[in-house]
Amino acid sequence: MSVDMNSQGSDSNEEDYDPNCEEEEEDEDPGDIEDYYDGVANDVEQQGADAFDPEEYQFTCLTYKESESTLNEHMASLAATLKVSHAVAKLVLVSFHWQISEILERHKSNAAQLLVEARVQPNSSKHAMVHSSHHCAVCMQFVRKENLLSLACQHQFCRSCWEQHCTVLVKDGVGVGVSCMAQDCLLRTPEDFVFPLLPSEELKDKYRRYLFRDYVESHYQLQLCPGADCPMVIQVQEPKARRVQCNRCNEVFCFKCRQMYHAPTDCATIRKWLTKCADDSETANYISAHTKDCPKCNICIEKNGGCNHMQCSKCKHDFCWMCLGDWKTHGSEYYECSRYKENPDIVNQSQQAQAREALKKYLFYFERCRYTLQYTYPYAYYMESGPRKKLFEYQQAQLEAEIENLSWKVERADSYDRGDLENQMHIAEQRRRTLLKDFHDT
Repeated sequence: MSVDMNSQGSDSNEEDYDPNCEEEEEDEDPGDIEDYYDGVANDVEQQGADAFDPEEYQFTCLTYKESESTLNEHMASLAATLKVSHAVAKLVLVSFHWQISEILERHKSNAAQLLVEARVQPNSSKHAMVHSSHHCAVCMQFVRKENLLSLACQHQFCRSCWEQHCTVLVKDGVGVGVSCMAQDCLLRTPEDFVFPLLPSEELKDKYRRYLFRDYVESHYQLQLCPGADCPMVIQVQEPKARRVQCNRCNEVFCFKCRQMYHAPTDCATIRKWLTKCADDSETANYISAHTKDCPKCNICIEKNGGCNHMQCSKCKHDFCWMCLGDWKTHGSEYYECSRYKENPDIVNQSQQAQAREALKKYLFYFERCRYTLQYTYPYAYYMESGPRKKLFEYQQAQLEAEIENLSWKVERADSYDRGDLENQMHIAEQRRRTLLKDFHDT
């Protein structure tokens, strides 16, 4: 079995693409798609690729001390306004994602209810007074009064049981989530209640780290850098699913979900896609989709990267990896082979056939995730049919075509002057930004 690990790019120019081939098949306004990119090359030349960036996003990288200072500043201000301890103020901030304006509005309308919703005070209408007792409600041992501890809910437990409770939870990685031991009581324990109960400095240091993690993760304007062992925190003014990069470890990620940046696909869709990809039954089929047979001599060929122009190592036949068509006559087919074609009769076929068709569609789009445009394909996979999807697929195919051209020219940089390469890079970048401007709206 021979394997062709070398792929080649296309040298087709932009005018090679003829969108008029769709006019006889689709009833749509001829100007809707064909003229979409008219003058792009001139616009890029005049404005430069950096003239407009739909992904532009302002963010700041904070060190541990800088972010801690920011958190403490908010906490101290709110504690003074609410007339509560700093520890309680932090729990209120966590409950409302550090949106101080909302907290102040709620405090103005109903101060008592605010603390109930923050789980630092019991609901007076439901809270039954606990009669004085010298028995711990957990170990049921008789305990001296000074060794009984309780939160605002007045559920009393001995110091020893509290120590075990807090120790176990902190060892399990719990920070803000340490709560009352009474059944059905959701009151959270302020940090100044927990710290004296932890038996060692090592455990207290862990608790501090978990608290800091919870404070940052609950803050609507902050995100922890997902880089390995990186202590940096990213701060933004308006939280969006946008690209941010840590200035310490250079990790690039989506601010909203902390996953690898996935424009134009939104966070909810990419979670669905990754869950789907993790399914063992479909992963096995995906593995088999990495290889295809040469359409001329039937030798098995593996594609490990690069563009879609393939050449068989045995018979030297040039073909398109996506549609297996002859590359010599393929020039204007980018749009068609970038779009998954539904079988119109699939609804009339058996459930088994429908399942096979669904898997075929899944494999088609999953396979494309290996390339530069990987996150446009999950986007298309979950997109409903209609004019907007047609426009997206057209832009997707145009971007792919320019990246194919760029790949070909970069691999043969000695044969092209610098200006030609730079122009191709600008055009490809403009295609990318146009697609994101129209579809990256999360």
